[in-house]
Amino acid sequence: MKFSSLNIRKQEFNRSMRGYDPAEVQMFLDKIAEELDTQQEEIDSLKKQLEEASDQLIEYRRIEKSLQDTLLKAQESSSKTIESTKKQASLMMKEAEIKAQQIIERAKESANEIRSSIVNLREDRDLLIAKLKAIISSQSHLLESKIEKADEEIKTESKKEPAKQIDINIDSILDKMI
Repeated sequence: MKFSSLNIRKQEFNRSMRGYDPAEVQMFLDKIAEELDTQQEEIDSLKKQLEEASDQLIEYRRIEKSLQDTLLKAQESSSKTIESTKKQASLMMKEAEIKAQQIIERAKESANEIRSSIVNLREDRDLLIAKLKAIISSQSHLLESKIEKADEEIKTESKKEPAKQIDINIDSILDKMI
């Protein structure tokens, strides 16, 4: 049988001759009923607090799980971001190396073209100098032969004056031209 304050208050006992004082028994039963009511109120209050604490605990666990999930996602996201950044940096480095290699190759090609042009210009200069020497030499010979003819004419016309010899230096003429 489950006891309640109402059951205790309504409890009746058989009467006997030498029994307990009914008023005293009733007073005791009322005290027990009051104590039971107080205990029941306290139990109800504690149950309510327990339910509230359980609800809070459930809410805190839900929040904790949400925070753990968020933390995991943040860690995964940061890991992916770091990995992506490393890949991008690696790609940028490779592109920079390729571009640098291309620039170096173009510079080498340009240097080779310039060397080739210099060699060609030197060959052209040497050829031009050789042609100029040949022209000056042939002009010098022509001039000398004309001078000799003129000297012979002068000698035949006047045998008094000796002819002046003209010395033409081809190298000094070339040096002045270059």
